Amino acid sequence: MLVQPLAGMLLIVNAATGPAIEPDSHMSTPQKSAAMQPLMRSATECITRAVHADPRLGKEAAGLGDLIVDAVPSCRREVRAMIDAFDHYFGEGSGETFFMGPYLDALPTAVSKAVASPAP
Repeated sequence: MLVQPLAGMLLIVNAATGPAIEPDSHMSTPQKSAAMQPLMRSATECITRAVHADPRLGKEAAGLGDLIVDAVPSCRREVRAMIDAFDHYFGEGSGETFFMGPYLDALPTAVSKAVASPAP
């Protein structure tokens, strides 16, 4: 599944991050969620572009999960920005929890829909 390979990568990336971040308490939860949307979209679009450009896409031997796992390192900047912002808005450690849980749960569906639809 996606979780184990990405968990290892995330641990490596987290080792290189800066100091602890206190959550932003000046915003409501809906405001924080709205602020996260562009960062989540950026990470998802980057991963989708990388998967779409992968020559293994559509080949029987390559599963979508494998393509996503292989795409994430090329989108490290966007993924890191999303995780860091989540930590900023919701508290330290929440970004990794979000990434490894709800984000990765929804990512295959989002990528699948995006690569199945014709490019604009």
